Amino acid sequence: MDGLWRPFAENEFLLHALLAGVLVSILCACAGTFVVLRGLAFVGDALAHGVLPGIAVAVLIGVPALAGAAVGALAMMGGVGVVQRRTRLSADTAVGLLFVGMLGLGVIITSRSESFRGDLTAILFGELLGVGTAQLWWLLAAAAAVVGATVVLHRPFLLLAIDPDLAETSGFRASRYNSLMMALIGAVVIASFRTVGTLLVFGMLVAPAATAALLTRRLPTMIATAAAVGAASNYAGLLISYHHDLAAGATVVVTAVSFFVVALIARGGSSGFVSAHPSHAGHGH
Repeated sequence: MDGLWRPFAENEFLLHALLAGVLVSILCACAGTFVVLRGLAFVGDALAHGVLPGIAVAVLIGVPALAGAAVGALAMMGGVGVVQRRTRLSADTAVGLLFVGMLGLGVIITSRSESFRGDLTAILFGELLGVGTAQLWWLLAAAAAVVGATVVLHRPFLLLAIDPDLAETSGFRASRYNSLMMALIGAVVIASFRTVGTLLVFGMLVAPAATAALLTRRLPTMIATAAAVGAASNYAGLLISYHHDLAAGATVVVTAVSFFVVALIARGGSSGFVSAHPSHAGHGH
């Protein structure tokens, strides 16, 4: 049993990584639950990759990467809205167009600098073992803000997950709260990318929330379970990566997906939450 905690007690970098991972798990559980319930995995993936050009430009010109990520996320969300309003293309098509465009632009920008390779690796895969005290405070503040927003907005978000028309008839403007949900997902991506990277933050958004959806029906319990699964994935993943000299962030995400597979087998493939059925609306109130 001593070996299960000793690495964290003796290694400050590993302990900071665990604390950061727990905070990222809380962030991703709040947004990821609605991503899973609404079937927005593609949107979450697109946002996670859509910030890349903004980050790349920020790094090249010497401004904070977080500012670049925020600009990239806003450009992605704004672009999807423009394409939807001005064409007859579906939301998936709009997201797909912006997704490949932003990802391609990010690759072009990063390819212009030979010195960018180390930064690009950190952007894509994060620096989980390089988290400092200042970043922990940043993640704590972001987690508090996202949890607060989730508490305030959980009812309209749940109604949107069930049926946008139901949200409208309940007095919530669907388009407004859909934009707020996208903003919440974007905020989580921006807050988390420096820890687990833009490629891996998508896994933490979806895998723990999907596992929670297999295990519980009530929305608050689902969010709490997703956070717990994410935290357990970080602990187990970091321990495995430490003992076997593996990439920390990638190991954490693979562990989270493994928990989903185990839960899926244990449940026999049945889902604990059916978001499209109105009878479940009361569970989130």
